[in-house]
Amino acid sequence: MKKAERNKGFVFKQYEEPFQTPFDKLFEIFKELITHTSGDFDEAIDWLRELDKEFKLTTPEYTIDDFIEDLKNKGYIVERIGFGGEGGTDLTSKMEKALRQNALDQIFGKMRKGKSGNHKTNYQGRSDENTGDFRDYQYGDSLEKISVTESLKNAQINHGIGDFSLSENDLVVEDTQFKSQMSTVLMIDVSHSMILYGEDRITPAKKVAMALSELILTRYPKDSLDVIVFGNDAWPIAIKDLPYLQVGPFHTNTVAGIQLAMDILRRKRHANKQIFMITDGKPSCLNMPDGTYYKNPMGLDPFITSKCYSVAAQARKLGIPITTFMITTDPYLQEFVDEFTASNRGKAYYTGLGDLGEMIFEDYEENRKKRIR
Repeated sequence: MKKAERNKGFVFKQYEEPFQTPFDKLFEIFKELITHTSGDFDEAIDWLRELDKEFKLTTPEYTIDDFIEDLKNKGYIVERIGFGGEGGTDLTSKMEKALRQNALDQIFGKMRKGKSGNHKTNYQGRSDENTGDFRDYQYGDSLEKISVTESLKNAQINHGIGDFSLSENDLVVEDTQFKSQMSTVLMIDVSHSMILYGEDRITPAKKVAMALSELILTRYPKDSLDVIVFGNDAWPIAIKDLPYLQVGPFHTNTVAGIQLAMDILRRKRHANKQIFMITDGKPSCLNMPDGTYYKNPMGLDPFITSKCYSVAAQARKLGIPITTFMITTDPYLQEFVDEFTASNRGKAYYTGLGDLGEMIFEDYEENRKKRIR
């Protein structure tokens, strides 16, 4: 008796929003607001109250004040009292981790599966990273890598069940990849242009840094990530301080940033070292030997750009590639980045803010699967 065949096709129905508690709904919004306000709790709550007035986010049973109380009880915020008696509210390390995880979910969680993330390596064989794929056995492969089930299946297909035999040509092993440990320095431009013209460029850059740091801390704990920011000067910041990152009234001292990044990487023992640089503007500042600054925001100054090309070449001699993520499309700036990249033999991406995270994550994954030369 034949079973009735089901009709294949699409079923359309009304969207049902996943269940969230009142706290969870507000918490998702709050994490975005606290990132945009660079950790300013009072400003974020003011924005949340305004959104509540417009979109009716709360109910009489659960108000913004109830939400704040829950943030305290769950350990996301803590009240601070200064020596002068002034009060305030600080984020806890639990909240900082939640912000990094939120950024990781937003950026890394949305990356497409498929060939865009399927980065191959030239090496196969023994490794601690299984790919989930199978390949033919090759002389020298470890015996424990042989897939018994797949090999027996091949033997039955190739020789039949009646006269069973197993030969070397039937053997299949689970493929692996060599993945080297990686030391990465992420450079973030904090010059004033990162918030000019009504476009917030620093928040997406900050989110990428939080997401990348959380990925490395949780998935690749043997890798290292250092974050530095550069304006008139360059200085390192701790991962826990990323939510509080802000721009300043700075010019763009690219040379100082690269020099600091190289100093950090010189002290790392990992064979693979790289620099990621997120910037939207032209280099416009240099440190002079007498301690003063040479600044020229008008166009591309040959004196400044020549120093940039020189420091890029120094990084190349140290075996440190620089990948530049340029979040602007000005043709004359692209010409500078092209020459800068050629001096280092690195890579450059001219990207918008929307795909910045995906590009950085894919490049990071690709580079850590091979030895950078």
